[in-house]
Amino acid sequence: MTRPVKNHSEPTEVELDMLLYAILDVKEKEQKFMSYVWIDLYWKDEYIQWKQEDFCNITHISLPTQLLWKPDIAIIEMTEKNKVTQSPYLRIFYNGRALLKIDMVLITTCKLQVYKFPFDTQSCNLTFKSVIHKDYEIQLVLFNNSKWTTNWSKEMTGTQSDWLLISITSIKGAIHKYGISRSLVVYTITMKRRPVLYIVNFILPVMLFLCLDLASFMISESGGEKLSFKVTVLLAVTVMQLILNEILPSSSDKIPVIVVFCIGIFGLMMLSLLETILVMHLMEKDSVSKESGADKDQNQSERCGEKQGVQRLLCCSGSAGETPSQLLPLARQVSSGQLTGESHDSEKEVMTGSSRKEDGPIGYWTRMAKAINKVFFIFYLTTVCLFVVSMFYSWIKEEEEM
Repeated sequence: MTRPVKNHSEPTEVELDMLLYAILDVKEKEQKFMSYVWIDLYWKDEYIQWKQEDFCNITHISLPTQLLWKPDIAIIEMTEKNKVTQSPYLRIFYNGRALLKIDMVLITTCKLQVYKFPFDTQSCNLTFKSVIHKDYEIQLVLFNNSKWTTNWSKEMTGTQSDWLLISITSIKGAIHKYGISRSLVVYTITMKRRPVLYIVNFILPVMLFLCLDLASFMISESGGEKLSFKVTVLLAVTVMQLILNEILPSSSDKIPVIVVFCIGIFGLMMLSLLETILVMHLMEKDSVSKESGADKDQNQSERCGEKQGVQRLLCCSGSAGETPSQLLPLARQVSSGQLTGESHDSEKEVMTGSSRKEDGPIGYWTRMAKAINKVFFIFYLTTVCLFVVSMFYSWIKEEEEM
């Protein structure tokens, strides 16, 4: 079918009106926007006109769509086969004006800026153009202005998922490609994410894990409970990072603030875990020194007991009536063995003394570990506060700039 004009050198004006009925989904990972829109197309058929008075004041009639010419309007951003509910009839008015109503479920591309997720505001375009007709054949024009479209869409919107519709702006333009110019109309849908669900289900749990890590400083380092607790909390934060990875796209221009937030908290908790390992190592070193000192004291007391036993043996043998000549070899043997043992004991005591000087007095490493733990807690708490404040300031700053 040809365009319904008497002079084909003149373009057919097609008035386009779009209303957003529902925001079905926004897929950040796939960079797609799913919506349900109502579209009205108006144009004039110059071959159909009548006077109302001659036909019982009939102002309009309905005809099957296949009987008359229709404009071939498509959406540039559409990526999947749309679910179209097109009216099987055209409404024709007495002055030749034709109306076609189309309801469409659209899945379109949308470049999402997730830098300040979940406090982000997104803008997605729907660009309408003719598939085969050039701008001198079909001219697309706006039926209503942006303000009317925004207000009417807000009033008629059935569902918005976790988004809040801010505005719908519409402009008329043209696209030039391969030396061919086509008329187009662009609707820009601006919407803001409702962040409450993400705050409750993601940001707040991560903050609570951080508070638990701070509270773990009150757990004693003497056992392994503190280390196990910190590892468990660290694994919980890792699970939250995996969930976040499933939401955000990997091709973002800038690293989102929430990713920096999670990585920063993970790094702080990892640093806290390393500090706990160091403190436990120092305290274990001190306990080993105490045990070795106790063992050495016990060995010395046992050796003194053996010497006293030998001396009593000599005295008893003398009192039993043995001659001095008989006791002399035994006394020399005992004396020689005693001197050799004493020399070895002296060497061991010198080595023990030097090792104790290196290790320091008993309790030294414990006092050092407690001092390190106290200083690190002050540093850790200060760093956590500054980091959290800076992250929320980044979100607020970006929000004000938008």
